[in-house]
Amino acid sequence: MSRYVLVGGGVATAATATGLRAAGFAGEIVLVSGEPHLPYERPPLSKEYLAGTFGRGDFQANPDGWAADNDIELVLGTRAQALDPGLRRLSLSDGSTLTYDALVLGTGVRARTLPGFEGDRVHVVRTIADSERLAERLVPGRHLAILGAGFIGCEVAAVAAAKGVRVTVFEPEALPLARVVGPEVGHAMLDVHGEQGVVIRTGELVTGMSETPSGVELRTRDGEVVECDDVLVGVGSVPNTELAVEAGLDVDGGILADEHGRTSAPDVYAVGDVASRLHHGRHVRVEHHDTAVRHGAALARTLLGESEPWTGEHYFWSHQYEHNVQSLGRLGGQTVLRGSLEERSFTVFSLADGRITGMVALNRPRDLLQTRKVLAVPHEVTAAQLADEDFALKGLLPQRPRRSEVRA
Repeated sequence: MSRYVLVGGGVATAATATGLRAAGFAGEIVLVSGEPHLPYERPPLSKEYLAGTFGRGDFQANPDGWAADNDIELVLGTRAQALDPGLRRLSLSDGSTLTYDALVLGTGVRARTLPGFEGDRVHVVRTIADSERLAERLVPGRHLAILGAGFIGCEVAAVAAAKGVRVTVFEPEALPLARVVGPEVGHAMLDVHGEQGVVIRTGELVTGMSETPSGVELRTRDGEVVECDDVLVGVGSVPNTELAVEAGLDVDGGILADEHGRTSAPDVYAVGDVASRLHHGRHVRVEHHDTAVRHGAALARTLLGESEPWTGEHYFWSHQYEHNVQSLGRLGGQTVLRGSLEERSFTVFSLADGRITGMVALNRPRDLLQTRKVLAVPHEVTAAQLADEDFALKGLLPQRPRRSEVRA
């Protein structure tokens, strides 16, 4: 009987396992995770779970009985320590080994840390334990300093401010979120956070810290000392490629894989945040929940012999206060604004050769739903059309023939 071993406790490996069983795979499935929990979704860790509006069961990737119902063996709280592709053998932290017919590496990423920033008052958000530890410190009147105004930093800032915590964010760039969603959304969210009492100090870099009897002192690049109670380091992530590197797999900013998820080692696949997969002709590593799920589902089909890769567009979102940021596809090139910056309801389209390549929207879910359909079909559009709100995006979709035309 074939044995498929999946390494990682996120939504990518969970989707792979679910897809295998749904398609009728009757062999063994073993899922190994260094965390003690069932596979879970990570976006709520900096939002709903941190805020206390979600319990653990609200963001599990699958219900409690999922593993038993699907005959999936769980090896939790145990890390994969070594891989021998030649022997098809995986060594675990408890001293045991697993042989496999196919191995799926969904080892994910870890929060990036900064040298010298450590101690009980320094936090990151990547795991359930991280989120729970930070939540205990979000007490009204305390001062939280956040290093980095990316999605994690801004989402935590929103939750902390709502809890009555004083929040100061240090961001070396000119705007929050600008590197991932562009200046229009960056300007809007800078104002939104300011209205909620969050101070975002753009163009500023924190270079050091020291603990005091009552808290933390941060030192900026300009020599200023800022006192706070806790520090969140939100400066990105590091892909967990060590297992692959030591096993001799090709790695370049992630585990290199083709459009099907195949790595340089026979019958070893990469999925989710750690995978740098061929997508539209180039290797891309994407840390988005939606992409991880779609990677996993597509990989299940690959493992069962299907040859059609996933070629859809990458999608991500962020909720901050009552505002919703959504992005789809590839951003860059010519940009076209649709909607109102003043009303904080707009979409910025990316356009190339008369075709939409991507979009980012603030509080415009309808635009995203229609653009997702448009990106999947050949189309041609001008910047003037996109900017005109009277121009219906659904008009770019192939038109169905009328009933009278069909009868004729």
